[in-house]
Amino acid sequence: MPILTIKHITTYRYNKPVAFGEHRMMLRPRDDDDQKVIEAELEITPSPKQLAWSRDSFGNHVATAQFGRRARELRFVSSIRLDHAPRDFRATDIENSARTYPFTYAPEEWPDLECFIQPLSPDPAIDLWSAAFFRDGSADTHELLGDMTRTIRRTFKHVARHEKGIQAPASTLKLGSGSCRDLAVLMMAALRARGIAARFVSGYLHMPEDDDSAAGGNTHAWVQVYVPGPGWVDFDPSGGVAGNGNLIRVAVADRPSEAIPLQGTWFGTAADHPVMKVAVKVTTAANTGAWDCGDIGMVNKRAEDGNEETFLRRAAGRSNG
Repeated sequence: MPILTIKHITTYRYNKPVAFGEHRMMLRPRDDDDQKVIEAELEITPSPKQLAWSRDSFGNHVATAQFGRRARELRFVSSIRLDHAPRDFRATDIENSARTYPFTYAPEEWPDLECFIQPLSPDPAIDLWSAAFFRDGSADTHELLGDMTRTIRRTFKHVARHEKGIQAPASTLKLGSGSCRDLAVLMMAALRARGIAARFVSGYLHMPEDDDSAAGGNTHAWVQVYVPGPGWVDFDPSGGVAGNGNLIRVAVADRPSEAIPLQGTWFGTAADHPVMKVAVKVTTAANTGAWDCGDIGMVNKRAEDGNEETFLRRAAGRSNG
């Protein structure tokens, strides 16, 4: 199993010193069967007067920081070493009773799955689009999920969209494009409308070191589907692949708003609005070494692919920052 290192730096710079309210962070990857955190360090500047760790209802790691002094810069540096075990999605792993859709989840599974089956943004256009994957109302489960994932990759344009929030699935259909978060929500909406449990995943994409376009890694979003037998399986509609091969989970949730990597408030005037810079690098153990922000391409934007949802709200006046 490869050992991966992840460094994620988010920096906010203000025109003058401002005060900070509570900040909530979801930056530490999950400890699942196929990925285990070996080491984790979170550096925050200025140092918070209090930093508390907890788990939410989905088992995600959540850090909450309280600050006591003003500053012109707020910086978060998350450093992770992770044991990662790639896992494929094989038809033979699916229970016989679920190899063909429609299938029924076991009664004992319903309490844990109910929130992931609730309809997400119902719309006739989504049902019409997804009907092609459910021929005569039935389908081979393995083929259905793989085909939907690959079709979204092939027929939709993956774009960087830096606006806050998620594009409505019907809008994604109409535009034929969206960020990784938008494409994930489209797939979730289509599956849930058919009674298939699907949840949103926020995390990191590990790219090959020779892929200069991604600088070795990026924040990312995709879908997990609950399949009787293998359980929760990763599907990346932006990449058109099934399985967790290059995916590192940080947070899972029934909706994207519950898996925001970083959110908080600051106190100041509209003129103090911050400039945000993001840097992410994911490498294998053999390729790790000394590096700094210059190595990972610090950028003045919300994110490379629209997944860096960092909601900093200006508390004075309750306007969005």
